[in-house]
Amino acid sequence: MKLLEVIAVNTADVRAANRYGADRIELVTGIAEGGLTPSLGLIEAAVAASSIPVNVMIRPHSQSFVYGEDDLGVMLRDIESVRQAGAAGIVLGALTNEGSVDFAALEKLLSAAGTLDVTFHRAFDELADQLEALKALAAYPQIRRVLTSGGLAPAPRALPRLRELNAASSAGTGPLILAGHGLTPETLESVLRETGVPEVHFGSAVREGGSFENPLSASRMRAVREILDSHD
Repeated sequence: MKLLEVIAVNTADVRAANRYGADRIELVTGIAEGGLTPSLGLIEAAVAASSIPVNVMIRPHSQSFVYGEDDLGVMLRDIESVRQAGAAGIVLGALTNEGSVDFAALEKLLSAAGTLDVTFHRAFDELADQLEALKALAAYPQIRRVLTSGGLAPAPRALPRLRELNAASSAGTGPLILAGHGLTPETLESVLRETGVPEVHFGSAVREGGSFENPLSASRMRAVREILDSHD
């Protein structure tokens, strides 16, 4: 079964995603900045409103994916809040100034995460050697998937890389590949056919008018769900 993750920025989104066939929610605020950690009140409301897993963005600012000790302190407190609120998981990532995975920071965050489901987010797309990074992330069983478009370009323009990453993941050398960034109902069929990715991530493309200013679209969500179900 192909899995559908949908971005939610408020409780109405959460309820709609549940009604329209999403399998998992990525809960964020500050979507114009690429997604930041939502408030505790929103996390609690989302969990209460959802019958599907809610994974919460852990990102204290949008300046970069490089985090100092103060940033990590905030992120650790946020992870604890997510656990207490009963969310299913977290979405995170950390890089060094040199542009590689910051494993020291990552291990601190994973230690706080405990049994939470973990997605390594699109910081992955800033890495020079994604295949090597995917292999290295496999050493951390808590990291169930990597959200990626196969680089800085939108996913439909990076099909060879996504196919390569999914092949490596399927061979047991890394977490699952969650393809996102630039996917639309119109491009989804070719992305699935060409890459074989098991999970997809949608944001503005399943909203009315293709904008986060508008609610989720029942018809566009239905179109995505039908395509995913045809690949079971």
